[in-house]
Amino acid sequence: MRQKASIFLCASAILLSACGSEGEEPGKKPGTGQEGEFGQTTEITYTPTLSLTTDKAMYSPGDAVKFKAVGTVPAGAKIRYVHQGQVVAEENYAGDEWTWTAPSADKSGYMVDIYTGDENGETVYGAIAVDVSSSWAFFPRYGFVADFGQKPMETIEEEMDYLLRCHINGVQFQDWHNKHHWPLGSTRNGEILDVYKDIANRDTYRETIENYIDVQHRLGMKSIFYNLCFGALDDAEEDGVKPEWFVYKDYMGNVRDSHDLPDSWKSDIYLVNPANKGWQNYLIERNEDVYNHLDFDGYQIDQLGNRGKVFDAYGNELNLPQGYNSFIKAMKTARPEKDLIMNAVSRYGAQEIAESEGVEFLYNEVWRGEEAQFSHLKIILDENDRFSNNRLKTVFAAYMNYDKADSKGKFNNPGVILTDAVMFALGGSHLELGDHMLCKEYFPNNNLEMDDELKNVMVNYYDFLTGYENLLRDGGSLSTEISVKSADGKLKMQAWPPLKGSVCTIARRLDKKDVIHLLNFSQANSTEWRDANGSMPKPSYVASPKCSIAVDREVESVWMASPDIAGGVKHPLAYSVKNGVVEVTLPSLLYWDMIVVEYK
Repeated sequence: MRQKASIFLCASAILLSACGSEGEEPGKKPGTGQEGEFGQTTEITYTPTLSLTTDKAMYSPGDAVKFKAVGTVPAGAKIRYVHQGQVVAEENYAGDEWTWTAPSADKSGYMVDIYTGDENGETVYGAIAVDVSSSWAFFPRYGFVADFGQKPMETIEEEMDYLLRCHINGVQFQDWHNKHHWPLGSTRNGEILDVYKDIANRDTYRETIENYIDVQHRLGMKSIFYNLCFGALDDAEEDGVKPEWFVYKDYMGNVRDSHDLPDSWKSDIYLVNPANKGWQNYLIERNEDVYNHLDFDGYQIDQLGNRGKVFDAYGNELNLPQGYNSFIKAMKTARPEKDLIMNAVSRYGAQEIAESEGVEFLYNEVWRGEEAQFSHLKIILDENDRFSNNRLKTVFAAYMNYDKADSKGKFNNPGVILTDAVMFALGGSHLELGDHMLCKEYFPNNNLEMDDELKNVMVNYYDFLTGYENLLRDGGSLSTEISVKSADGKLKMQAWPPLKGSVCTIARRLDKKDVIHLLNFSQANSTEWRDANGSMPKPSYVASPKCSIAVDREVESVWMASPDIAGGVKHPLAYSVKNGVVEVTLPSLLYWDMIVVEYK
């Protein structure tokens, strides 16, 4: 594919207004400090002849970043390393493998591209992102695996190579365990099993689990095992679970609370009080069995949402969210070096989870009802920021094309892409990529497949999420008050929340930067993120739209980037300033454009 985009290189002012009020510096305007037109036009041609990879999903400061390129470029090509729009290093492209020493700054994202240029413009041949972070919790990009049958190493490596290309830095192992109350595949007398049945009576191979962990660690990913905080199967008492630990639907202790499963499965799941110290100590021992035999980096803790009024064995009404807080603290005390993440199902217990101070980031499994709209995603992010004092990032477990996934088929690409655009623009990330793409809460469900187009788009979007992580997810605050308008009538624009038939705008205000997002709902048939039936249309492509942005400071430069354009590389923009309004022309708009206004 060959793509051309007209862009504008920022330069010194070529035209300044000659008039000004008495006592005012000529060419200056109160509020913005400048008037005039700035920059000149050049042309960028995007010719993606190179496929780029790195050897790890993230790097610590000072690490060696190893790149590989497959394809061809003309002589004289250069490698450019860009952080928040600023070129931090450049070198000649001298071969298809090279090493770059990651800068010393922690928690930093970079876009790297291969290009040639002269007085007539630039040609970009390939791009990739790099995350330099000493902890994956700074910018979690969470994936999963859910099939632990007999798998050749080649299959495992192929699956993980795709996650690597998308910079997935943590992987959740769903339904890997033997029993919820006895997760390790072992007998009561301690015999380690090579093969055992999971909850759905699928064969699970210990070797497959071990191979996944080995490959993930080699690629710089964290391996996280999944389990409920309160799950017990029907043989739990034989394995040492006490009847007084269970959760009951009645204060008399007659009916245990349970999550019913198909008859063909191993057992229903019976709930245990997560705050019960006996249960906590029991599961700590069982988790110790796991850590002693499998090299997991942590524990993904699950729950089942609001259970209504429930009781302990002594007739006391339970506050489950407080129990989650207690459970997290117990697990962290037992193994402080292991990572913990806990699911806030429909935000149930979200505050208590955040305030436990034991989780790496916040994880929200979102559903219909009060979480169905795109607007609800921002509400959740705002709540999580408040609950964690802006300390923890948010990952959405959000299942796309949910109703369509009742049958075999393919994902509806526009629905998936638009939802990711919104989540990423808001500062969140999306648990969706694994040995397949998620479509149901039962992770092994793989009824829907990604086509090649969607696989390629996901690479671009995760490059964008990673390369611009400091602009998307690192501080500042979301604002709907920055005025962004169409200057040529090509776009119907309005501030957040999204409306059908318009382009939604929202901005993140950072020190000396406004990061403005244009999200294209021009053809949207719904404002629900799920695209349940897979019917979301592709938005209208708009060439060279002009936008005006109200500013109250002196502008240093304006640039844009988009995962839909030229592999996500930076596009400097020519701009004019008049009466406190900046006007720019964008190369195009498809799903999502990001405009960055930098101030002096």
